[in-house]
Amino acid sequence: QVQLVESGGGLVQAGGSLRLSCAASRTINVMNWYRQAPGQQRELVATISSGGSTNYADSVKGRFTISRDNAKNTVYLQMNSLKPEDTAVYYCNLPMGLYTYWGQGTQVTVSS
Repeated sequence: QVQLVESGGGLVQAGGSLRLSCAASRTINVMNWYRQAPGQQRELVATISSGGSTNYADSVKGRFTISRDNAKNTVYLQMNSLKPEDTAVYYCNLPMGLYTYWGQGTQVTVSS
């Protein structure tokens, strides 16, 4: 069993920044950030491998940065130049073999 605890969401004006954190209860490998806007499907936003390789959705490339601190078992999502369409609940996701773990979600609201 793995616990994922997210923090860092909030309300920000368009063009602003937020940093999300996801702290895991044990050593992690690949970690993903997803988001889900009202009435929409959950979508993959960013991925970071155990070695630090990253991938991003086209909609956030150049604005969001995923990073990790292995000593703290924590993954971050730095979100810059936020847009109203970035408004969603953001979830960290940890795939581990047959199991997938999710954080509780943190709301990000971007006002225009």
